[in-house]
Amino acid sequence: MMETVNFPDPRSETGARGLQGESVYERLCDDIRAGVLAPGSRLREAEIAERLSVSRTPVREAIRRLEAEGLVDHLPRSGATVRRLDYSETMELYEMRTVLEGTAARLAARAASPVELEELQAINAEMRAADGQPERLVRLNRQFHRRLLEASRNRFLLRAMATVENTLLILGASSMHLPERAVAAVAEHGEVLDALLIRDGAAAEAAMRRHMERAQFARLQILRQADGVP
Repeated sequence: MMETVNFPDPRSETGARGLQGESVYERLCDDIRAGVLAPGSRLREAEIAERLSVSRTPVREAIRRLEAEGLVDHLPRSGATVRRLDYSETMELYEMRTVLEGTAARLAARAASPVELEELQAINAEMRAADGQPERLVRLNRQFHRRLLEASRNRFLLRAMATVENTLLILGASSMHLPERAVAAVAEHGEVLDALLIRDGAAAEAAMRRHMERAQFARLQILRQADGVP
């Protein structure tokens, strides 16, 4: 049976003033990422429009865009519903992420500027200092991976990764909310950085692949717990 979400009150002044077009889409993406709109949740135009203080037109446009991007399904008698990924789809998604981010690390070892490498080190140091602050860790972790992808200097890889990142939204909360995973991720980032600093592309790719495999394992743990499996 599909889950119906009781939307919270607007969370910011922006929400209270009202949003339009792209902002409605971005807010819904944020809600999917945060688990406010969990897999199986119905997207009711009227409820969303009231919550965001907008007309139903930008809400309808945002939902159509989410459908086009594969984040939302349109089910008979249920309407627009946040898509559920099954086990095999989740595995395939992380396999693609491992390939793409591993390749990005290898390319970045060759192409990253000294300033970019310094920024990656600074972000990881901030992550280490943010122990116990999950929301900040999530943001910094996203920044680390985004900067590394940009340092690869490959626009086609960036486009492919954007599709993967979009689909990852459906999985909900980041594994950075697990304290032990956050600590391990900082150490794994350090291994990638060590390889980048000596411009060893093969070692950087191998380290990133290990990092992605551990992230995949953590994700599967989260999914098992969500299903009530000890």
